[in-house]
Amino acid sequence: MKFKMLAAATAAIFMMSSAANAETLVIKAAAMVDVENGVLVANPAITVTDGTITSIASGSTSSPDGSKIIDLGNKTILPGLIDMHVHFMGKATDQGYRRLVISHERAAITGVMNARTTLLAGFTTVRNVGAPSFSDVALRDAIAEGDVPGPRMFVAGPSIGITGGHCSDNNLLPEEFGIVGEGVADGPWAVRTKVRRNIKYGVDLIKTCSTGGVLSKGTQVGAPQYTVEELTALTEEAHSHGRKVASHAHGAEGIINALKAGVDTIEHASFISDEGIEMAKRQGTYLSMDIYNTEYILGEGEKAGFLEESLAKERMTGTTQRESFRRAHEAGVKMVMGTDAGVYPHGDNAKQLSRMVRFGMTPAQALRAATYNAADALGQKGRFGTIRIGAAADIIAVDGNPLEDVALLENIPFVMKEGVIYKSE
Repeated sequence: MKFKMLAAATAAIFMMSSAANAETLVIKAAAMVDVENGVLVANPAITVTDGTITSIASGSTSSPDGSKIIDLGNKTILPGLIDMHVHFMGKATDQGYRRLVISHERAAITGVMNARTTLLAGFTTVRNVGAPSFSDVALRDAIAEGDVPGPRMFVAGPSIGITGGHCSDNNLLPEEFGIVGEGVADGPWAVRTKVRRNIKYGVDLIKTCSTGGVLSKGTQVGAPQYTVEELTALTEEAHSHGRKVASHAHGAEGIINALKAGVDTIEHASFISDEGIEMAKRQGTYLSMDIYNTEYILGEGEKAGFLEESLAKERMTGTTQRESFRRAHEAGVKMVMGTDAGVYPHGDNAKQLSRMVRFGMTPAQALRAATYNAADALGQKGRFGTIRIGAAADIIAVDGNPLEDVALLENIPFVMKEGVIYKSE
């Protein structure tokens, strides 16, 4: 079967999606990965009605009358993957000063392209942690309404941070331009105001920065940004509105500050200390560590326009971050997969899985981080990131056993999201 809905016009996609959701499908394959328990199940038969999994049985079980059979033969099925740290409006080859000539409107169109690419790579859910002018809110809604194809999105809108900070300000422009980033807020009440503004315009979560970063001009990658008082105000305000908080944090002190404030996920965690590891484990805070993209930054960074300052910071960060990943995993800290896609090319997200295995995880643990754990961190446990009755029919398939070779996920021939087939080769 050769079926690529995405080659059709957008209107046709919406019509076909509606038709697919109206019928009962039965998906059969040679095996299924039970990501919750890390085991392989033989000959599954998954019944899908209106985009939801309604039964799971053996392939020998008879199918409901009138159902459409999708027989994937010798393939192995598993839940659609979840990337907890993407930037759809970013392009890997537009780094450093090249970003200054890209309008917010153009970035939004780039986001449409990146959403499609990511879905075809097997990622049926993403968390977009930072975008200008609420362009990610618009893209989320367009995907949800069937206007454009893409993964289910949880979005943060503009990131919130200090004047001159990593995630909130534009430090590439000199002071005389008088441009202040839309997410800049200094002091607890200013921070609360920015959180309220983001919520007003429809975000699902709040993104902040409690340290400097690799790719921001003039910031020290490990230096704290925001006081505990400011981070606590931000987190309290977000939580009071039912929103989770993701904090970019490379340095040890900034990580601890964010943990003291009660954030829900720590992004990057490159220089996390033993104290930070112990606190994260005790509080049940998830770490999202982008241990693949250092290869792209150092291999292709100069050609892509990364500042030499950023390349130097990455050289001092990447190796330590991977060792921190190993330490945190061995200590039993909860982990999700977050890749920072946009820093490297969208669609290559699954390449991180093999690095997660290389630096300490089993394939089953890496897959759980990219499915079940990620859904839990989003507050959506059982809704997706798993194949179980009542979950969304987000199902992908690969040739072979990913519990033996997780790199198989880098080439996914079958993608279904909510019962709609987007790719089948």
